[in-house]
Amino acid sequence: MKTVLRPALLSLVMALAVDPLPVLAADVEAGEEVSVVIDAAETSLEDWLWIKRPVVVFADNPADPRFQEQIALLTERYAALDERDVVIIADSDPAAQTSVRKALRPRGFALVIMAKDGTIVTRKPRPWSVREISRSIDKLPLRQDELKGF
Repeated sequence: MKTVLRPALLSLVMALAVDPLPVLAADVEAGEEVSVVIDAAETSLEDWLWIKRPVVVFADNPADPRFQEQIALLTERYAALDERDVVIIADSDPAAQTSVRKALRPRGFALVIMAKDGTIVTRKPRPWSVREISRSIDKLPLRQDELKGF
C-alpha cells in the first residue's frame, strides 16, 4: 500500500521536522501551532540522558516519503508517546553531520528508539506506528518500574 501525502500535510510535516521543541502549554496562546519534533542540529543525545527516551528519525532528504510518513505517524499520536517520556528528534540533512547523526550513524532512512540510559532499543529501516513504538518502550525494565510507581 502506497502512502501519498497531500501538499498541506506535507507542509505540516516539513514544518514539524525542523521546529524546536515547544515551550510549556501555559506559554502557548490559543490557536498557536506547537511542534513536538526537535531538529537534531539543535540538540544532542546527552541532553536527554535519564530525562526522556529519544525516538530519532533519520533520512538523507526531508522529501523522503518514509521520513514524511514517520513524522506524520509520530505527531498524530504524540500523546501516547508523551506518556512514555519520548522526545522526537529529526535529522534529514546528512551534510550537517550533527552529533546525533555521528553517534547513531544511520544509512538512509532509519528509525532509532532509545532508552533513557542512552542505549539503543531498536533500529528500523521502515516507518513504525506509534503502537509498535509504544509496545517496544513498554517492554523496557525502566518503563516497567515507572508503571509500578518506582
